[in-house]
Amino acid sequence: MLYIHDVAYAHPNRDILFSDINLTINKQEKIALIGHNGAGKTTLLKILSGKLMPLEGTVKADSVPYYVPQLFGQFNEYTIAQAMRAADKINALKEILEGKVTEANLTLLADDWAIEERCQQALAHWKLEGLDLNQRMETLSGGQKTKVFLSGIMVHNPEIVLLDEPSNHLDGQGRSILYEYINSTTNALLVVSHDRTLLNLLNTVFELDKDGITVFGGNYDFYVDQKATENAALTHDLKTKEKALRKAKETERETIEQQQKLDARGKKKQEKAGLPKILMNTLKNSAEKSTSKIKGVHAEKIGTISRDISELRSQLPDPGKMKLDLDNSALHHGKILVTAENLNAGFEESLWKAPLDFQIMGGDRIAIKGLNGSGKTTLIRIILGDLQPSSGHLQRAEFKAIYIDQDYSLIDNELTVYQQAQGYNTGALQEHEVKTRLNRFLFTKEYWEKPCATLSGGEKMRLMLCVMTISNQAPDMLILDEPTNNLDIQNIEILISAINHYQGTLLIVSHDNYFLEQVQVSKVINLDELAQRD
Repeated sequence: MLYIHDVAYAHPNRDILFSDINLTINKQEKIALIGHNGAGKTTLLKILSGKLMPLEGTVKADSVPYYVPQLFGQFNEYTIAQAMRAADKINALKEILEGKVTEANLTLLADDWAIEERCQQALAHWKLEGLDLNQRMETLSGGQKTKVFLSGIMVHNPEIVLLDEPSNHLDGQGRSILYEYINSTTNALLVVSHDRTLLNLLNTVFELDKDGITVFGGNYDFYVDQKATENAALTHDLKTKEKALRKAKETERETIEQQQKLDARGKKKQEKAGLPKILMNTLKNSAEKSTSKIKGVHAEKIGTISRDISELRSQLPDPGKMKLDLDNSALHHGKILVTAENLNAGFEESLWKAPLDFQIMGGDRIAIKGLNGSGKTTLIRIILGDLQPSSGHLQRAEFKAIYIDQDYSLIDNELTVYQQAQGYNTGALQEHEVKTRLNRFLFTKEYWEKPCATLSGGEKMRLMLCVMTISNQAPDMLILDEPTNNLDIQNIEILISAINHYQGTLLIVSHDNYFLEQVQVSKVINLDELAQRD
């Protein structure tokens, strides 16, 4: 069992991320942890795994949880053995076999003489046969890196497993193996994911927000139904409050008008009666105080209703808030941008069994599909002109492209959010205009001075979309490499809404079929049948 009690965590700048977090994970329980990007899901997993210390609260576990992290390219310096957390044992085994039979080596090995064989068996299970355990992670594709980390579960056979976006970068084959593991395992699972298929394999949903954790006793579809019911109730309450606000303003107006008429009639009677001036002033002051008191009562009531309305509106989702107003591309739809004939890549051997022939035209929405290692990123680099094909011919028209890769490398982690936005302000927008656009993409005042390094993957994706709207020239082609990786489900809906307002050419690498359908992909370059290797 794993549980935490009254846990709180604060960023290094002392901003509280969350507080009063309580949860329990029982044996063999399978739980989805969901919440908006920036809510602290990854931080909570790190606290549960012992990699971060909470600001306050208690964390207890019957056994050490096995944590599979979300990947941003941060483990490129690791060897495969290190990523599988087996390097120390393997090194100890190697030294023992070389005659260095020390107490330290024997303690490290702990009689696990088959550690290398079990590592290779685990890799083979994830279709990574033949990898050298000393090979560096930077030589692998994103999907292969994810599979290496997942293979460590089989090596260590833990009782509790914490998974942070485990389907990121995985091809269809890898996702099938992952789903089978989740269905069949007796491990206790806590999973952060945006993958709807995966989430529906888990029988409990924990929703993390600023108020703590809310438990929903069902899979993700059940959670969606429950939230829809809640949102319908919120919408009904909002309409009721808006009606009450209109009524309160109307009542205020009518009451003040009635009081003013009474005051006017009273004043005329007083003038006819010839009352002394001092008494007239006293009566006038009394009337003004009465009117002011009436206004105060109504203003308080209207203020209370207005605050209730603001609170209700803040609780309702707004996927249409962010829009990519990038319809000013100079290239007309139908213009030929890229033509490839008999295209191939590779040095000692060709990357694809059969050469590629395709054409990209202005306004196209194209998906590049293929197994991990099939050459999707290589093809993008060739299309961008960053890499020359080994054979064949590629003809490119002049066009401006923005490539948002899986590691968000266009984001400078040394800059603050506002500085990053200003770096794209080629149209000399005023400071308030830049901040207005940041707000539109959910980067409120609290974010402006935050270093980009502290942003989650989903926040970095949103920032990239935001800075594109700040630049005064829209890209003719937008290239997205696994754009739904690291995004929560609400932000995927927001991304879909934003992309569907983009009028240029779209090129997407993704294994998320739901996403591809929603952004209306009309063409596919499929590398599955062409790859020489997975």
